[in-house]
Amino acid sequence: QVQLVESGGGLVQAGGSLRLSCAASGRTLSSYTMGWFRQAPGKEREFVAGISQSGGRTYYADSVKGRFTISRDNAKNTVYLQMNSLKPEDTAVYYCAAVAPQHYIPIIAGEYDYWGQGTQVSVSS
Repeated sequence: QVQLVESGGGLVQAGGSLRLSCAASGRTLSSYTMGWFRQAPGKEREFVAGISQSGGRTYYADSVKGRFTISRDNAKNTVYLQMNSLKPEDTAVYYCAAVAPQHYIPIIAGEYDYWGQGTQVSVSS
């Protein structure tokens, strides 16, 4: 079993940047495909980005493509989400999630087995 802890959230102005981190403990992160999701008030949790076990494959939601970058450092047991050109509509609680390696990157929250507690990202206009 793996435990996930997100950090790096905060308040930023539109156009600004943040980098979220997801640190794992309990098991090595290299055993999992990883994803970032977000949930705004009154909305369902939605897929943001995912990365394969080795980091060789990534996948992004259309709403963040070209602005967000997911990466991983398996030696540091950490996954990152670099968020640039932030918009007010990016405001949400951001969660990292882990699942045993798949032949694809899952985009449905229910397919992931382990979740962090979330970190708040707020973007002001």
